[in-house]
Parts: sequence; structure tokens; C-alpha cells
Amino acid sequence: MNIRMDSFIKVIAMALDMVESELLGVSTNHSKRVAVLCSKMGKVLGKSPEEITALTVCAMLHDNALTEYILSERIGKYRDPALKKHCEYGQRNLDLLHFKTNVKDFILYHHERADGNGPFGIREGEGPIEAELICIADSVDLCIHLQRLKQEDLSSTRKYIAEKTRKRYSQTAAQAMLEILDWPTVLSLKDDVINETSMSAIDPWIVDIETDTIFGFAGFVAKIIDYKSVFTQVHSTQIAIKAWFMSEYYQNDPTQRAKFYLAAALHDIGKLAIPTAILEKPEKLNDVEFKIIKEHVRQTYEWLKDIEDGGSICDWASNHHEKLNGLGYPFGKKKDDLDFHSRLLACIDTYQAVSEQRPYHPTRDHSNTMRILYKMADKGEIDADIVKDLDTVLAPYDGKELLAPGKF
Repeated sequence: MNIRMDSFIKVIAMALDMVESELLGVSTNHSKRVAVLCSKMGKVLGKSPEEITALTVCAMLHDNALTEYILSERIGKYRDPALKKHCEYGQRNLDLLHFKTNVKDFILYHHERADGNGPFGIREGEGPIEAELICIADSVDLCIHLQRLKQEDLSSTRKYIAEKTRKRYSQTAAQAMLEILDWPTVLSLKDDVINETSMSAIDPWIVDIETDTIFGFAGFVAKIIDYKSVFTQVHSTQIAIKAWFMSEYYQNDPTQRAKFYLAAALHDIGKLAIPTAILEKPEKLNDVEFKIIKEHVRQTYEWLKDIEDGGSICDWASNHHEKLNGLGYPFGKKKDDLDFHSRLLACIDTYQAVSEQRPYHPTRDHSNTMRILYKMADKGEIDADIVKDLDTVLAPYDGKELLAPGKF
């Protein structure tokens, strides 16, 4: 079975834009504008369609390590004033996506300066031109706020770029930017049209879901989601791995296994739209806060509803807080509305949430976790048969973190 990787990439980009806006105060749709500018510059420089797709995707995801490096600084793991870790982690994550063309150092060097005064001391021409293109697109949008640029200010923006050439921006990147940065391009970057503009910037990217690529992509997405909060650093990753284990236990076919693994990795993507303060509140949430946090599942549904014909991945991911008795959220579905994999993911998510540390409870071993799940099953909230199977499959690991399968 084939999936449209470009559709997934656009969903992740939307999520990252919301995170950037919350954590850094960056204006909305920043990554989309960077991607559109890089796509246009790539064409000016004569890049092939596959090279332009790789460049545009890297540009759209250039801040993919945002949640990870901010969380690492918050917990005192390290300080990163030079943004080295941000670039290193971002490149490491992009390398998981198995591009058709080489993307080495595109993200690693995207904060370098032409004069060598960047994080790694790389001068113009010493790294890939793609990194220089992402650098100038990122910097110009952050400095100028292109979505608010007025036509009468375009000439001063072009002058600013020319003045920074050979200092902040490489000559090749600056010339490419000046060639594309006309008023029609600026209009295409406005907030009311940028979604449509960015949608057309990436050509269809088709991958076979029944290949090892799925592990890289799922791991990439899970890292972005899990590092939103100190309490969920392995949450999506462990749920995806447990989903794979259970799929093998139920002898699902390869396509079913891959789709379920991906749905599990994506199930909490909507949490990227939820304020961190609510995710990490140590006290009980009030009614307003609980209503907000419940919206993460509806956001997951909205982001995933158009990525796949048939909608299985979206349904499984967005049903993980539904209950068999109809008292779950966000849709209030009941037993007969929930297929087997929706019930299974709900049980796996519950197991992981109950077993891992949260603001309101410590970690629990397998036995204590299962005691809670059996009580929930007795109340008619989750599937009792699946709970028994989870007990059988996961008991040997006694709550320890599981290793990703790595191969299909």
C-alpha cells in the first residue's frame, strides 16, 4: 500500500507552526513561507524536481527539533545559546525520512553565516547550497515579517538583503532570493493564501507503507510530539512500539501492522496545539482546562482526516479517548461505533498513560498498571478481552521501555 508522504509532511508543518508560535512567539505559518521561498529559489538554481522536493520538505521542517531542544533546556540538560543542538537534532530527525536525494547537512548548517560567524563556523560555499537557501529564507521571514510586508517596503527589503550579502547570506543564496522576491511572491506568502501556496510547493511524494521507511517516519513524528512536555518524552514512541507488538500478536497482515503503527505514533499530534502549561499542570485541571486538553483529539482528527483514502489511520488515532460506554471524548462514540483497532489503541494508550510518570501520579509497574485497566474494563470503559491480551503480551517486560522494531 502506498501513502502520500507529502500530505503527512504538511500536517507536521502545521503543527510545528503552532508550537513555534506558542514557545517562541514566531508569527504563524513561518515554516510554510520558508518552504515556498526555498522551492522558488531551488527552481531558479536549476535543481531537479526531486531535489526541489527534498529542499522544500527540509525547509518546511527546518525547526523540527524545536520541542526537543527547548525541553532539554527547561530541564537543565544543557544550554544551547549557539543553537548547535537545535541544528544537530533537527538534522538527525530529518535523516530518518529516507529522501530520494541527499539531504546531508541541510538542517545542520541552516543557521550558518556567510562570514563564518555561525554556530559551526561554516563559511559560504563550505556547506550545501540548500542550507544557505533555508538560512536566508528563515532569516528574512523572521526579520522582515513577510506576511505583513507592504508593497512600498519591498525595495528596502531587497536593499537589506543586498547589504547582508557575503556577511550573513551567501552570494548565491542572496542572488536567488532577490530574483524571486517580487510583489506577486510576497502576496503568495500572506496568511490568507499561504496554505494554498505551500500545498502546491511540494510535489506528490509516494512511499510504500510496507517498508522500513515507516519506522523512520513514525519515529520522527513521535519525537516532535513527545518532547512537548517533560512527562511525555517517550509516550508516543512507546505506544507505537506496543501497537506493533500487539499487531504481531493478533497476526495482522503487513499493511494493517504498518498503518496501526503509524496511527499510534500520530495519535497525540493534536497535543502540539495545547498550551504546555496545561499539559504539565501538577494539580487537577479545572473545567475550562480539561475542555481545552480534550480538544487535542479533535485537533488530531482535523489534521489527519484527509491524509488517507478510507481514513483508518485517522479513525484509529482520533478514537483513542473514546469509551465503550459512550462517556469518552471527543465524539462520545459507543461500543458499536468503535472498530477493533480503535479499541486496541485506546487500551494501549491507557496502559502507557497509567504506567508512566505524570504530574498527578508516579510511574507504575506492570502489575499495578493492569490492576487499573482491569477495573476500567469491569466498568465497561475499555475492551476486557484486549486488556487480557495486553496483560499476556506486556507482562514479561514489567513496565520497561520497549525497543522499536527497526525493520518491517
